[in-house]
Parts: sequence; structure tokens; C-alpha cells
Amino acid sequence: MFTELIKKIIKFRDDRDWKQFHNPKDSAVGLMLEAAEVMEHFQWKNEAEMLEHVKTHKTEIGEELADVLYWLLLMSHVFDIDLEKAFIDKLEKNDKKYPVEKSKGKHTKYSEL
Repeated sequence: MFTELIKKIIKFRDDRDWKQFHNPKDSAVGLMLEAAEVMEHFQWKNEAEMLEHVKTHKTEIGEELADVLYWLLLMSHVFDIDLEKAFIDKLEKNDKKYPVEKSKGKHTKYSEL
């Protein structure tokens, strides 16, 4: 699923000789910084303002989400993690931790259900 995107990311990175800067710590920092840029779009806004902001800033938010995806895919490649499999496995694990009959409509942590 992500193979073609990862190839493009690796080419982009390698064309610029940036692999030397992409150690695990700095890649994780890059991921968190980009995630924080997503959060900036919603800081100090109430529900109505957030909904309006998403409508009027969809492109910019999409670019920030793409930056997050860049780091996720790059890190999964470098760490040799099949991200699609990891995602499916995690979703199945969460399905067991949060059964519908106990968690529907609740935000309670699984240990409190």
C-alpha cells in the first residue's frame, strides 16, 4: 500500500543527501514537530471556529498531514516495519481492548471499562 510513496520519499531524501540527518531521534523529533504544526491550526479555537477553519484551510492542513505521513513512512522504512501490518495488528488489539458493548459512546480508558 505504501510502497510507492516510500520509494518517492527515499528518492527525495537521497537526492538531497539527507540520510545523514535522519537518525531515529531526529526523525522522531521531525514527526512531532510536524504533528505540532497540525495542532497549531486548532489552538485557541472553539468548536465552531475549528469547523470553519478546516473548511477554509483544508490545503494547509493537508500539507501538514502530508508532512506527518512523510516521517511515518520514512521511519517505518528505516526501521523495517511493515506499517500496514502494524496498523492492522494495532487495530485488532484495540478492538479487543475496547469492545463495542463496553466502550460505545464512552471515552473511558480500557482499564476502566
